[in-house]
Amino acid sequence: MIPEGTRFLLPPEARLKAELQGRLQALFLRHGYEPVELPALEVYDPHHPLAARAFKLVDKTGEVLALRSEFTTLLAKLLRPHLEEGVHRFQYAGALWLREGDAELGRLREYTQVGLELIGVTGPKADAEVLHLAFAALEALGIEGVVEVGLPSLVGEVLRASGLPPGAKKAAQAAIHRKNLPELTALLARHPVPAEIKKALLALPDLYGEPEVLQEAQALPLPPRAQAALAGLEATLALLDRPVLLDLGMARRYEYYSGIFFRAYTPSFGLPLLGGGRYDGALLPQAAGFALGVERVLEALKPPQVEAPPEVLALDLKALRRFAREKRVELFHGDDPVAYAKAKGIPFLAEGERIWEVP
Repeated sequence: MIPEGTRFLLPPEARLKAELQGRLQALFLRHGYEPVELPALEVYDPHHPLAARAFKLVDKTGEVLALRSEFTTLLAKLLRPHLEEGVHRFQYAGALWLREGDAELGRLREYTQVGLELIGVTGPKADAEVLHLAFAALEALGIEGVVEVGLPSLVGEVLRASGLPPGAKKAAQAAIHRKNLPELTALLARHPVPAEIKKALLALPDLYGEPEVLQEAQALPLPPRAQAALAGLEATLALLDRPVLLDLGMARRYEYYSGIFFRAYTPSFGLPLLGGGRYDGALLPQAAGFALGVERVLEALKPPQVEAPPEVLALDLKALRRFAREKRVELFHGDDPVAYAKAKGIPFLAEGERIWEVP
């Protein structure tokens, strides 16, 4: 038995998982994102966004530690003393742990992420780079995905201009994010909100679809900073030149995300495979990134449950050394290599430098 919310992978799924991680890491490296390795243990911080759900433990000195529960916060904290002026690109991969499983993670308490961070630059060109890599990651995995792009800062700016008290503002944010227009309408009816801002708030939940909704948003009576955010998004999409779906009512963590937030789906799987965005000022002065959930990718790909056989059955070590350079090879132990190869579906035998088809 294994603990609830953890996984035990056999071939071929374990091999596929390693292969997928390798594809992503190679892709990011080709785009200039250097790998960093982060500790699995960190000093427990009660202000960490996932502090309430982290695994805590105490070392022999009495210091409270936590198992790593997400990468971006830890990476930013460790990088700050080492960052110099200029643009920096980093990638990471590894396991994360949560004391309570997340419904969006299929209740997993141990899961794997691969991701990247672009640090020290902001603006449409930087956002387009990160979005381009999100598309490239899906293509490297062989997944036909749809990328949804939102602008939580747009919702945040309109809410800030509303004059709503904190509790009502939080409730309005949730209603907009859930696209619950009746709830939002009733809430605004109970509070004095400027007419133009009220009009903008009521329009936000319906701003979903093709890039044409950007024009609908630009036609609304928006505060100046909200208009600037839309102009930045328009410039980003022009540079990206890839089809996206816009969700301008996406209000998730607008206090954290200073610009775009995006996630990718595939039609055959209901949960997002990747997610990320721009978070200038939240952890670092200028930063954006995203992460992929490897277990979700495995579920979406539905890998075969039967291990493919090796291509070659080597009868001696010389053949193993020779042919394993370019093929999957298994060294034979036994009395009847032909019968063994046929039973396992191995098409070739090899001995020394010689290779031939199984008779």
